[in-house]
Amino acid sequence: MTTAANQRDARYLALRNFAISISVFNIFGYTLLGFEQPWLWPFLSVITAYVTDIGLELISARAQGRPAKFSGNGARGLMEFLLPAHITGLACNMLLYANNQFWPVMLAVVVAISGKYLLQAPIAGRMRHFMNPSNLGISATLLLLGSWVSIAPPYQFTEWANTYFKFMVPIVILTSGTVINSMLTKKIPLIVGWLGGFAIQAFVRHWIWHVQLNTALGVMTGVAFVLFTNYMITDPGTTPVKGRAQFMFGSSIAFVYGALMLFNVVYTLFFAVSIVCACRGIGWWIAHLRKRARTGPDVRARGDALAQAAPVLTPTT
Repeated sequence: MTTAANQRDARYLALRNFAISISVFNIFGYTLLGFEQPWLWPFLSVITAYVTDIGLELISARAQGRPAKFSGNGARGLMEFLLPAHITGLACNMLLYANNQFWPVMLAVVVAISGKYLLQAPIAGRMRHFMNPSNLGISATLLLLGSWVSIAPPYQFTEWANTYFKFMVPIVILTSGTVINSMLTKKIPLIVGWLGGFAIQAFVRHWIWHVQLNTALGVMTGVAFVLFTNYMITDPGTTPVKGRAQFMFGSSIAFVYGALMLFNVVYTLFFAVSIVCACRGIGWWIAHLRKRARTGPDVRARGDALAQAAPVLTPTT
């Protein structure tokens, strides 16, 4: 089996396990934990994600003159294509709270999926999306509707659980997330950089700006933080592959988080990820344009030389 095939299978396994984990967590959330969104909304969110992703892929495939990515491999091809949309739909609904209005959640899902097609950069020789889809949708919705739409209350993740169960919930999430990120997505350096950077920024804010240390570090003990660490910032499609770059990516999110906290910015975790992803995409575009500017004249000169050396062909009837 080739390396490309191995990478493809690893990606499929990671997405499949990720989708199963978030689906099971939602089932437990509505039956045992205390999720406050209406029970119909996760189904509507997933359907919205499916329809949006398939529709945009059909438009993109037709515009580029290629077959749709979900065609040619039967049911598995369609399922593998829809796994990211499945995760995005459930994540947006699980992490947003819009009272009794579903359309803000739908907006978040549509923005999240659309960002994969509209916000791309030349990465490793091909165009790829650089904004974390779920995080982008949630951040955009909070920016547009932040006066009455908010993040789901953290207590909903353990609202109905007794003391023992409350202790077990973060352990189960941490264990499953660690297994996926260590064996499949290979994002442990990113998590280490994020957790280490988060602790450092908490101490720095305490020493310089006299922020309560237990408050700054206490965020790390919540279920929401564990979910964010294991399932949000480790998105395989929008994070670096190499270990050093992963570490820097995670540390950068922590640094931006600390900076935003100094300005009393709310929903800081989500905005920090969006800013770092956007900067990474801009960086890829700058590197691509600089490389193109350096190689452009040489390529044109070689093309002119070849054109001059080529024989003139006379058309025949």
